[in-house]
Amino acid sequence: MLEPFFNPRSVAIIGASRDPEKLGYAVLANLINGGYPGQLYPVNPKADEILGLKAYPSVLDIPAPVELAVIVIPYSLVPTAMEQCGQKGVPAVVVISAGFREAGREGLQRERELVEIAAKYRMRLIGPNCLGVIDTATPLNASFAAGMPQRGPIAFMSQSGALGTAVLDMAMAGRIGFSKFVSLGNKADVSETDLLEAWADDPHSRVILIYVEGLPDGQKFIQVARRVTRHKPVVAIKSGVTASGSRAVSSHTGSLAGSEAAYKAAFRQAGVIRASSMEELFDCARAFAYQPLLQGDRIGIVTNAGGPGILATDALERAGLRIPRLAPHTVRALTEYLPGAASAANPVDVLGDALADRYQHAIELVLNDPNIDGLMVIVTPQAMTEIEETAHVVGKMARQSDKPVLACFMGEARIQVGIDVLWQYGVPNYPFPERAAAAFAAMSAYRRERERPLFEPEPCTTCVPAVRELFDRVRAEGRVSIGDAEAWAVLEAYGFTIPRSRLAKTPDEAVEIAAEIGYPVVMKIASPDILHKTDVGGVRLNLRTPDEVRDAFDLIVYRAGRYVPGARIWGCQVQQMVLGGREVLLGMSRDPQFGPLVAFGLGGIYVEALKDVAFRVAPFSREEAHEMIREIRSYPLLEGVRGEPPADHEALVEALLRVSRLVTDFPEIVELDINPLKVFEAGRGAIAIDMRLVLAS
Repeated sequence: MLEPFFNPRSVAIIGASRDPEKLGYAVLANLINGGYPGQLYPVNPKADEILGLKAYPSVLDIPAPVELAVIVIPYSLVPTAMEQCGQKGVPAVVVISAGFREAGREGLQRERELVEIAAKYRMRLIGPNCLGVIDTATPLNASFAAGMPQRGPIAFMSQSGALGTAVLDMAMAGRIGFSKFVSLGNKADVSETDLLEAWADDPHSRVILIYVEGLPDGQKFIQVARRVTRHKPVVAIKSGVTASGSRAVSSHTGSLAGSEAAYKAAFRQAGVIRASSMEELFDCARAFAYQPLLQGDRIGIVTNAGGPGILATDALERAGLRIPRLAPHTVRALTEYLPGAASAANPVDVLGDALADRYQHAIELVLNDPNIDGLMVIVTPQAMTEIEETAHVVGKMARQSDKPVLACFMGEARIQVGIDVLWQYGVPNYPFPERAAAAFAAMSAYRRERERPLFEPEPCTTCVPAVRELFDRVRAEGRVSIGDAEAWAVLEAYGFTIPRSRLAKTPDEAVEIAAEIGYPVVMKIASPDILHKTDVGGVRLNLRTPDEVRDAFDLIVYRAGRYVPGARIWGCQVQQMVLGGREVLLGMSRDPQFGPLVAFGLGGIYVEALKDVAFRVAPFSREEAHEMIREIRSYPLLEGVRGEPPADHEALVEALLRVSRLVTDFPEIVELDINPLKVFEAGRGAIAIDMRLVLAS
């Protein structure tokens, strides 16, 4: 329960100061100047009174209950203050003080001590090393920010305090308002996931914004965000997702995956809108916060300039939105009213000499058109343009409509008066059509996520015993890598079709097995120490005679011993040569924050070069498996080109769901590749040709 952080009846400021240069002074002054209506208790053993309020030596000396404590003292004194808060029965503590995890190993130990104290007394802790907490509805400004932001419908959480100060300064300048603001700092206790749960039903917040650097419990974040985004948009920006931050792993999937792939998949599955920049974060926030939700993807455009109208059309269509034809009765009404040179089609061009009344007529007709779900109004400051009057028209029309209206008043000096008017009506303005289009695209993406059935993964009840026995045996032998016949046993246990295959320890045995299977056959080196067989010449295809099988056996074993000295060689796997079908990759690498990250793409030897792969965090739904397949750029090859029949889409979906189940059932699997999985034409299924997996050591 985080309510005491935002609406406490009393606040103790531990470290309150009479010195205006100290943070303890700034926090107390913010609480007073922000209009906090509850009881304030400065705590400072060296002062009797601070800013007109009686001061107390410690929180234990306060003669009344305390619901929130804000600690602003040197780090060495914080544990004692926390202990006293626990003894006092304080339910919520904000530790602004720095000198903890961010300060190295000793600081990390100090932070663990705070967590232990909080757990001991069942207190919740925000911080340490944070800016503080703000709630504009209470009002409460328990931070050292430079003033109280304007009240509004945006809840914002940030792991970076410095970034938070910049955002709050933006709010002080106007054009955006906050309901809640939390600087999470080191996240020793309260995390983004906790705040999402707390703000899900907050009546003062229409949209939740997140600046995140890391999510230690990514699976829980996905589960909570899935529920929250059903009824409230969440927009997030993630820093630190470049290639330099990815892990070095040995599997195809691992080399393709990384922080960026994991976050992209996780946010998508959670219904979180991903912003690529701070500018985009707040562009989206303004649209969600101040306009109705978009109910479709059909956007109307009203403009007084042809060029910007074309730019808007291009940007909207690139973003996946539609510029529909207006209904015939709308076109007739526009044609009758507008000058002959104007355009009554969508985009509606009211011409450069349009006054406010012409804009009003066009906006009203387009907003009432049944083919329109949202409207972009573009105004350029031409000689006759009534900027202020037109802004009033746009604002009034937007208030009367249940469809979102986004403005694009383009310019700087002359246009500013119109932007100020739009803000009074809660109409977001974007300086360029492309940014307005991106905001509409975010609204459309959120609409689609809300329409998606809510996925609740089934808990793992029983793991396949044969697979458990295999994993236990492999680890008992001191191995972590599994391939060939052992891997096929895992696949078979999870319902995959596999080729006929047996292990041959000698050339003669290989010939006998080939005769039983039937020519042609494939031979592969069987060794737990050789990860990529083709790299050492450990694979021979299309062997059609006993002599070819004998020669291939000798050559494969020789090459393996030469290229990987000391490798354990079990022999060669002789398997059925599967002809036809298209090769795809199914894989998994275990992300440190989100867990099993499943990959799908075209298979074979080119997968790492092409990097045409889609990712999802397991477990995922059938619908998400369908989306993975359609998401890769080379999907048309699976649909069939130049007369080829389409691949068995349902077989691919089933294969992805089986991999999802396998890696969820067995968390010790850290890497997995099925490469290739051969998929045949619709109705003929798929067969797993090769697989390897790695267990946690």
